[in-house]
Amino acid sequence: MIIAVDGMGGDNAPKEIIEGVYKALEEFGDISVQLYGNQEKMQPFLKQHERLNVIHCEEIIEATDDPVRAVRRKKGASMVQMAQAVKDGRADACVSAGNTGALMAAGLFVVGRIDGVDRPALAPTLPTIDGKGFVMLDMGANAEARPEHLVQYAVMGSIYAEKVRGIQNPTVGLLNIGTEEKKGNDLTKAAFPLLKEAPVNFIGNVESRDLLNGAADVVVTDGFTGNMVLKTIEGTAMNVFAMIKDVFMSSTKTKLAALLVKNDLNGLKGMLDYSEYGGAGLFGLKAPVIKAHGSSNANALFNAIRQTRTMVEYDVTGTIYSTLKKENPND
Repeated sequence: MIIAVDGMGGDNAPKEIIEGVYKALEEFGDISVQLYGNQEKMQPFLKQHERLNVIHCEEIIEATDDPVRAVRRKKGASMVQMAQAVKDGRADACVSAGNTGALMAAGLFVVGRIDGVDRPALAPTLPTIDGKGFVMLDMGANAEARPEHLVQYAVMGSIYAEKVRGIQNPTVGLLNIGTEEKKGNDLTKAAFPLLKEAPVNFIGNVESRDLLNGAADVVVTDGFTGNMVLKTIEGTAMNVFAMIKDVFMSSTKTKLAALLVKNDLNGLKGMLDYSEYGGAGLFGLKAPVIKAHGSSNANALFNAIRQTRTMVEYDVTGTIYSTLKKENPND
């Protein structure tokens, strides 16, 4: 199995990306990695490994670049070359912590969509209080969606939850402002009956306040709403921990208390860090494309590679295609 990695993507590239790659190579003896990036910048962190192939790329897609324009104009960029390797069959899947919009564009225009998928979806696994986590899609690949798109998201998310996360008969919920069937806007009202007939374990509407309690294993929504939910969860977690830190640093007494509970607080912080679950998959493409968090450290990149390996191993892409084809044989 060959996994292509963008060595120049993310805030901590190339050092943390390369360290994550080596960690994955040591952990998984059945993978090889193609590392794309600027040889000169990566060289200080590289060491010889028989299953690592470094491919030099002159160009880099920056976080400030216009996504679509960058993919079309910077053909020699590490992210584009990585995606091209997947399209050409030289790699089975790819991972990047770089520009999210550019990776979505590279996935769509270079790797390509699965036949029968109207719009690929961005799908991270988010934390829950019990540590189980849940898959949510779409988280920003498409600002708008039609009811049939939410059905495709439900199918793709359910297959991923079962094949990669090991959840038997995963539950699927529709994000809404209430649990009653008739609640919501035109999109959710139209999607509800379609989801009831879809080949998934649909349990109805779920509210955003219940997401971290594990309301469903898979939650579907449009990309505009999903992205706001994701950033609200991120912002809330960051600010709660900032407030806790301020309280513990407010006096000598609380500083001593902080020393006693430091490990427990670090464990709690880890539970709320969705990078521990891997990256966000771009579901609906012809091969696995994984977006690691922009601030990924070596461990987060390792988790993204682990996730990618499992998707290839269990042929998640092929299962999505065959399931959707069965539902829509004329597509």
